[in-house]
Amino acid sequence: MKHIFQEGNNEKTLLLLHGTGGTEQDLLPLAEQIDSEANILSVRGNIEENGMPRFFKRLREGVFDEEDLIFRTNELHDFLNQAAKDYGFDRSQVIAIGYSNGANIAGSLLFHFESALQGAILHHPMVPRREIELPHLKGINVFIAAGKQDPICSPEESEELQALLSQAGAETTLHWESGGHQLTIEEVKTAANWYQGIF
Repeated sequence: MKHIFQEGNNEKTLLLLHGTGGTEQDLLPLAEQIDSEANILSVRGNIEENGMPRFFKRLREGVFDEEDLIFRTNELHDFLNQAAKDYGFDRSQVIAIGYSNGANIAGSLLFHFESALQGAILHHPMVPRREIELPHLKGINVFIAAGKQDPICSPEESEELQALLSQAGAETTLHWESGGHQLTIEEVKTAANWYQGIF
């Protein structure tokens, strides 16, 4: 997978996952605010939709191609395992930061693998899959940022995602913004405070 790796000065690795149409450059400023000392592994989605990079296919707005989602989740998981060997970072201390489509693939990692991530900051995610049994997520911390007026991801969807992760044992925080699907400075600041209080 096309990516950027920047070695840091502590044991954490921030996995950056962009939104639809983004690149591996997009979330680098967020990583600087969240943890300027961490390793950075920023990944570009492996598929394109009308020329826009994404992490998995969708059938239409808000409807995921579930078969492709599962395949791409496994692909990203394998890539993380290999990258940890190649770059020598601690595989058990990876925290994902994802926005929109990137947040959805990060959420899918949590839904499918018990120890894929140590934690996650999910900006405007949806529920990746329904009617599956989640792995045991005790000890995993997840921050969800959601917009009360988000036309793509309803408040109910954000609450459902929090509930599913919490029921699987994760420690979750749901932060509300008054606006829509855009990524705001305020939610990034709140996510940074959350991260620094836990990690």
